[in-house]
Amino acid sequence: MRHGKKFNHLGRKAAHRKAMLSNMATSLILHKRISTTLAKAKELKKYLEPLVTRAKEDTTHNRRMAFAYLKNKEAIIELFGEVISKVATRPGGYTRIIKTGFRLGDNAEMCIIELVDFNELMLKDAKPAKKTTRRSRRGTGKAAESEETAKAEVAPAKEEAPAKDAEEPKAPEASADSAEEETDNK
Repeated sequence: MRHGKKFNHLGRKAAHRKAMLSNMATSLILHKRISTTLAKAKELKKYLEPLVTRAKEDTTHNRRMAFAYLKNKEAIIELFGEVISKVATRPGGYTRIIKTGFRLGDNAEMCIIELVDFNELMLKDAKPAKKTTRRSRRGTGKAAESEETAKAEVAPAKEEAPAKDAEEPKAPEASADSAEEETDNK
């Protein structure tokens, strides 16, 4: 039975698991991207994301709390310096897991876990997100209706102007044709 197993123990004792996650988090902060198994990457994501959120507020207490997790001064300096400057506006989701296939020796599912704002290839292709507001389900408000009607009035006015120019030359031709028909009838 699997009762009381809220997280993946990764086949290790508690001390070994904590040391491994600490080392992996330090490597991820220093190198911005590491290759590991999918199970370890998922656990590392749970371990690191609250730490990055805590590091957004640079206080002595938060630095000490981060040091208790990472146990590496260089990683703390990097986390509170370069990493936080890039992810300061992001509300969460600081890491990305990309599956890369299976390991040859034991067929374990491998992946790359990386810090989101440090991948130049992804950032180059990404377009700035367009800010949108959500409409209510019941309908639009008075302000939205007035904007739509104003746009609708402006658009037909532009379309009518070329249409009148096109119709004016046709009108004299039609009257000339009808005049010829009247003379033929007489």
